[in-house]
Amino acid sequence: MDDQNKNLLIATALSFAVILGWFVLFPPPDPALDPETSLPPATEATSPAIATTPEAAATGATGTGAVPEAQEVADAPRVPIQTDRLTGSISLSGGRIDDLSLKDYRITLDEDADIVHLLNPVGSDNPHYAVFGWAPGGGLTLDDVPSVMTDWSLESGDTLTPSSPITLRWDSPAGAVFRRTIEVDEDFMFTVTQSVENTGSNALTVAPYGLIARHGEPMDLKNFFILHEGVVAMADGTLAEIDYDEMPDFAVVPSEGARAEVTQVAESGWIGFTDHYWMTTVIPQNGTPFRQVAKYNEISDIYQTEAVQPTITIAAGQSQEVTTQLFAGAKEWETIRDYENDGVDRFIDSIDWGWFFFLTKPIFWLLHHLNLLIGNMGWAIIGLTLIIKAALFPLAYKSYVSMAKMKELQPEMEKIKERAGDDRQKLQQEMMEMYKKEKVNPASGCLPILLQIPIFFSLYKVIFVTLELRHAPWLGPFQDLSAPDPTSIFNLFGAFPWDAPTPGSLLALIFIGILPLLLGISMWVQQKLNPAPTDPTQAMIFAWLPWVFMFMLGGFASGLVVYWIANNTITFTQQYLIMRSQGYKPDVFGNIKSSIKRGPKSDQK
Repeated sequence: MDDQNKNLLIATALSFAVILGWFVLFPPPDPALDPETSLPPATEATSPAIATTPEAAATGATGTGAVPEAQEVADAPRVPIQTDRLTGSISLSGGRIDDLSLKDYRITLDEDADIVHLLNPVGSDNPHYAVFGWAPGGGLTLDDVPSVMTDWSLESGDTLTPSSPITLRWDSPAGAVFRRTIEVDEDFMFTVTQSVENTGSNALTVAPYGLIARHGEPMDLKNFFILHEGVVAMADGTLAEIDYDEMPDFAVVPSEGARAEVTQVAESGWIGFTDHYWMTTVIPQNGTPFRQVAKYNEISDIYQTEAVQPTITIAAGQSQEVTTQLFAGAKEWETIRDYENDGVDRFIDSIDWGWFFFLTKPIFWLLHHLNLLIGNMGWAIIGLTLIIKAALFPLAYKSYVSMAKMKELQPEMEKIKERAGDDRQKLQQEMMEMYKKEKVNPASGCLPILLQIPIFFSLYKVIFVTLELRHAPWLGPFQDLSAPDPTSIFNLFGAFPWDAPTPGSLLALIFIGILPLLLGISMWVQQKLNPAPTDPTQAMIFAWLPWVFMFMLGGFASGLVVYWIANNTITFTQQYLIMRSQGYKPDVFGNIKSSIKRGPKSDQK
């Protein structure tokens, strides 16, 4: 095998490796929170403990006994939550926001499918809830502050809506009145204002906090390398992402009573849990320093994130209040952007833009606005492809012109090879002189391909991660562009009355759908702009390449396959027109006939 064939095989192998393993082999590093150097100054108030039980930190309790009893939670009175986009309730036991569903989103495409349940109370299959409160300090006992099991009374309001907040009240034996006013907007943001009125004769020392707890990992955890699920936090402009499987490896932080990582936030930040499409996040007011905690209890298998604000002292006869926001909803780009514009620092980064964020952000922005203009995400993807190809056209033009000149110089290259014989140094020297004289760059043909690789992965990231592609329809059977092609050769694309193989199964990989098939055909036709290589090894590799990629990409999101088909089609058109402009007339049909007859053409009209 000569060097040219070796290089071709190596280049082909590397191409496959890039497609299959880029993010597996080179995942973006997750910035870790520093549990030691970022600890805040010690305060008199205890930290909120694991599993929403502030008592546990002060007593040293970290076992399951500290977790609220499911029956107590189930029997507690509740205050309904009702907006155009949310439905649920707040438990008066602990004042927990622990029951929330998203009206606009269903679990599947079926019309009678359940709506998405985001928050669930203790006793359900996958408890996930938010709690706000005060940690005691300055000689106060645990009975002097409200706990997660405190029985709050409803002081005002009967249903939480955008136009009607509710206020909860609890009277402390220490001579203080604790109130919690909860508001909700038209989308997914709750505003929780906690106040303390000191009606006693002694000063009170307390530290306000907000936390989110999850019992066990989410039931629908994807565990896919391209997607981050777990803790997401912003601390003074630095984003941190921590996977669930990293949290059991945290060092034990005695002041937290559990395995934890802690960061002191000076000005602005937020912390919570992110899922594929949904998120829960606690957001203290800008300008308020707070301790940001990611915590795991290995005994009770509870994950927790906390925002603990500095200790405050309330003199007798005085009162204090603290306002914190809670985002609990869908990661809609426009909604999150609006919250960022309203003051939530860098909130748009809560969407997992990935390593190529400098590409994924503008690509999504353009795709989103094309979808608003066209009204169909599938056609928006094709429109995006046209814009990308137009932007790269000057480079593609130079590349194709260079390739045409290389073909023109082929006879001279053969003469140089004959003159040089086995003298590789002489061959390379004469080749370089010829390239310089003819002003040809043999590597320029690779540049459009190299640029397509990060664009391909960025678009894949956008299609897989962003909510706007979830259940986004195109046409016919393609009603979810974030999912693989639902059609299959197995039932002749729906012509036969039996179901297609289950997505992700071996049969689905073999009996591909119509989009992967069109992808393979588009790659194959694109190859036919040029005659098959005369070298049999090269000819064999090029012959197999389209069909290998067809099966490789068959299980990818159908929106990505739509992009690839459109890209191939536009590339074919561009290359054909450029070749014609340079005096060459590609014999596409002749090359197809030659490939079918297994007799490669040796020249071109």
